[in-house]
Amino acid sequence: MKLVTPDLGLVIWMSLTFLTVLFLLSKFAWKPILKMIKDREESIEGALQSAEKAKQEMVRLQSNNENLLREAQIEREAMLKAARDAKDAMIHEAKATAKAEADRMIALAREAINNEKQAAVTELKNQVAQLSLQVAEKLIREQLSSDEKQKELANKLVAELKLN
Repeated sequence: MKLVTPDLGLVIWMSLTFLTVLFLLSKFAWKPILKMIKDREESIEGALQSAEKAKQEMVRLQSNNENLLREAQIEREAMLKAARDAKDAMIHEAKATAKAEADRMIALAREAINNEKQAAVTELKNQVAQLSLQVAEKLIREQLSSDEKQKELANKLVAELKLN
């Protein structure tokens, strides 16, 4: 049992050695170890705060991006609407211009047709008058070709004049 129970001298030397090592550790090693632990703890805390700030910044940036995207979509819709309105206005204006031009051309064509019609009617009247004169001339020549027919026509005209 002697092996299991320590001797009093051994206990004193071990206690003295333990206290010496404890003193040396507290004097030279304990403060630097605690300082390193504290520095490590502060750096971890700083990293956690930086990560939290970065996370908040990411949320803010994402919110800004969504707002910018919404604004861009609204602006795009406004631009598309303006383009559609401009297109419709241009089409309406082109149709109105084309209709006005067509109406003007139709009016000119009608006027030209009426002028041609009047010219044709005038020409036809002139031709009818010429033909009538030619027919009358031939008839009169035929009726007045002999002296007897001339006398007969003169007597007939005088008789008609007396009746009137």
